[in-house]
Amino acid sequence: MAKSAVSLNPTREDFEALLAESYVDNPATEGSVVKGRVVSIENDFAIIDVGLKTEGKIAVKEFAQPGKASELKPGDTVEVYLERIENALGEAVLSRDKARREEAWTRLEVSSTKNERVDGVIFGRVKGGFTVDLGGAVAFLPGSQVDVRPIRDVGPLMNVTQPFQILKMDRRRGNIVVSRRAIMEETRAEQRSELVQNLAEGQVVDGVVKNITDYGAFVDLGGIDGLLHVTDIAWKRVNHPSDVLHVGQTVKVQIIRINPETQRISLGMKQLDKDPWEVVAERYPIGSKVKGRVTNITDYGAFVELEDGIEGLVHVSEMSWTKKNVHPGKILSTTEEIDVQVLEIDPAKRRISLGLKQTQRNPWETFHSKYPNGATVEGEIKNITEFGLFVGLDGDVDGMVHLSDIDWKRPGEEAIKDFKKGDRVKAKVLDVDQEKERISLGIKQLGSDPISTVAGIKKGDTVTCEVIKVEENGLEVRVANSDMTAYVKRADLARDRSEQRTERFAVGEKFDAKVTLIDTKARKMNVSIKALEIADEREAVAQYGSTDSGASLGDILGAALKRKDAEVKSE
Repeated sequence: MAKSAVSLNPTREDFEALLAESYVDNPATEGSVVKGRVVSIENDFAIIDVGLKTEGKIAVKEFAQPGKASELKPGDTVEVYLERIENALGEAVLSRDKARREEAWTRLEVSSTKNERVDGVIFGRVKGGFTVDLGGAVAFLPGSQVDVRPIRDVGPLMNVTQPFQILKMDRRRGNIVVSRRAIMEETRAEQRSELVQNLAEGQVVDGVVKNITDYGAFVDLGGIDGLLHVTDIAWKRVNHPSDVLHVGQTVKVQIIRINPETQRISLGMKQLDKDPWEVVAERYPIGSKVKGRVTNITDYGAFVELEDGIEGLVHVSEMSWTKKNVHPGKILSTTEEIDVQVLEIDPAKRRISLGLKQTQRNPWETFHSKYPNGATVEGEIKNITEFGLFVGLDGDVDGMVHLSDIDWKRPGEEAIKDFKKGDRVKAKVLDVDQEKERISLGIKQLGSDPISTVAGIKKGDTVTCEVIKVEENGLEVRVANSDMTAYVKRADLARDRSEQRTERFAVGEKFDAKVTLIDTKARKMNVSIKALEIADEREAVAQYGSTDSGASLGDILGAALKRKDAEVKSE
């Protein structure tokens, strides 16, 4: 633009015209982006003319891309941000970074609105993530948004131009949040969809173990991952995938399932081998004894491997004949080789029931062969319960003495009080039930049954008794020539009511009485003096006649008694 002519004696109007002209030639205003020309480069600073009275300078590094050297040279036209037209040194204050930032924000807002990808460079680390240069604007990349999986080394991703997705931006606060993971997931989804279309269930492919977890391994099939579950690694039990696989290992797998909706792929290795369960019934017939190795111990039993892929369970109840309610870990240990017997096979459920105790002789069978019924044994009282005594016997088995088999004469509840835990006792073997694993013993059977000593005595017989105890309601007596005791009730002490007094008798006194009750099951006998007196009276009446002869009943009884006395004396 041509300069205006000014007179030698300028007026006020002339000065106003000159000022207006200067603004037309230099439209730059503070706080705006203007174009400038690189005049020179001195001491790592670029001297830039933006059409003002003075030039400004900017550090050359502001013109460099992250990770690259600056290619700026004199004569280049650049856009800069004018912060101040003139500072204290008379220089224009310029900034390339702010110019790029303003330009970038405008461009990024458009991209964010259109949900477009933007290019950026990761150039620094901050708490919780990284900083990204988006062509002048600095954005925050959270650590969780770097990749679809955690990355240990981010070095290869630094200072490399790559696409990002804007998640959030606030120009007023100067905040931008971006994601690299979103781009990767989108790309992977496209690749995954294409790869899945080329795969089919039942197909056998090669893959590389990418990651191992507690429940399986992820296998890379060439851009798409499949899950190899721990139960599909081998027919045998695999406690942890790392016991069989390692990261980076190349494996041959079969595609078991493909979910078209989620595009998840399930893989298997054991499916490539023959299922050993197809012939398990032939290899291990029921009742056969085989060797195995303990692989796992639980509260309810132990798993025993018979061969690769074939395991059976020894339930805790099948471990020992005698050790009951004991944890399997106290009987067996892992890796131990043992002999077991096949008890049951269920190929459909892939289960084999095994027995450990069946490989050893039944201790109840051994005991019975050594101690048949009627044999006398000795052992220590292991436990006392409300229904009897438990006695430890040879072969680590227990026998029980029931309350009713402790004493012939006393109730079991009373007799059991004579014993305590730890006492050694003798008993007779009454019965051995091998199937129910029970041994019945008896202590009272060591002596004779008192009722057996009164064999031949029946109800109505007359017996001689000896008083052993006098009670208010009767007498306890011992029957002569036996170990049997009997009881005489108070009402049976005499025919005459006035004579039914227990104080008439003393311990050791003997008398005759008639047997009124014999209960062999209850082991009980009752005798009666009264019954004997009545029987004697009837006998006398029958022998000497009735009162119709003219004699009184007293005369008949008197004669009978005299005759009986005479018979006793003659004897």
